[in-house]
Amino acid sequence: MTEVSVASGPAGGGHRSTQRSRREARAAYLFLAPWFVGLLVITIGPIFASLYLSFTDYSLLEEAKWVGLDNYTKMFTEDPRFLNSLQVTTIYVIVSVPLQLAFALALALVLDRGLRGLPIYRSIFYLPSLLGGSVAIAILWRKVFGADGLVNAVLSIFGIQGTGWVGHPDYALGTLILLHVWTFGAPMIIFLAGLRQIPSSYYEAAAVDGAGALRQFRSITLPLLTPIIFFNLVLELIKSFQSFTQAFIVSGGRGGPADSTLFYTLYLYLQGFKNYDMGYAAAMAWVLLLIIAGLTGVNFLASKYWVFYGDTK
Repeated sequence: MTEVSVASGPAGGGHRSTQRSRREARAAYLFLAPWFVGLLVITIGPIFASLYLSFTDYSLLEEAKWVGLDNYTKMFTEDPRFLNSLQVTTIYVIVSVPLQLAFALALALVLDRGLRGLPIYRSIFYLPSLLGGSVAIAILWRKVFGADGLVNAVLSIFGIQGTGWVGHPDYALGTLILLHVWTFGAPMIIFLAGLRQIPSSYYEAAAVDGAGALRQFRSITLPLLTPIIFFNLVLELIKSFQSFTQAFIVSGGRGGPADSTLFYTLYLYLQGFKNYDMGYAAAMAWVLLLIIAGLTGVNFLASKYWVFYGDTK
């Protein structure tokens, strides 16, 4: 009798433990149910719906008609505005992202020198990242670079006759690039955090060996900061390809003048919500997804040649 009771004790305890685990699992799934429903209804469902619509002729007002690859073929063979929007966006990304990261890193290096009131400076410099994508800042930017704006007022002091920068095809895109560079706060904060993680003993040893500030930056700061540079590069690359508000406000929602600010996302919006060609807009969205995914993948593949993690490359 004693042996039976001893043998049955652990088995009964294990059964109760299993039941308790199952109850906890059911409770966990119950609490997670709203998130799963949201993931299915708000994220996964629309993704597959847009993929289907990209192969259709759908105007929002009529039933979608299957057209196969016609939308994708039209993009690259029959739609010069699509190719122009891709070119404008590519120029915007290639120019604005490196300039923004370089400016953010330079400012982070200045702040890392131990300024008094650093939290205040950090907050002030971070504000452009919070406000840069807003409609209000885009309207202000349009006024500043307008024919009667602040930029021309300053130039007139030196006897220089300015132009309507946002209304000139040669300069309109440049004003948007400057706006993107101005939103340097987020990468600057990340750079500053990375700089604070570099041991000061490295710089002290380099100084003993006679290395100057430039040599220390090139041989210590940059190599140890490459993971942060890579992180900021990927984030800003994705964000800049998705830029919309600035171009929409500055150009009056048309991408002008002469389509010089016709960003990819702006043209996608015009096709979907102005021309009611939602099938074509969905196809454009998937092409943009493939472009961003491809460039991100290339960055990850190339990172092994220039990103350093400790003693490894």
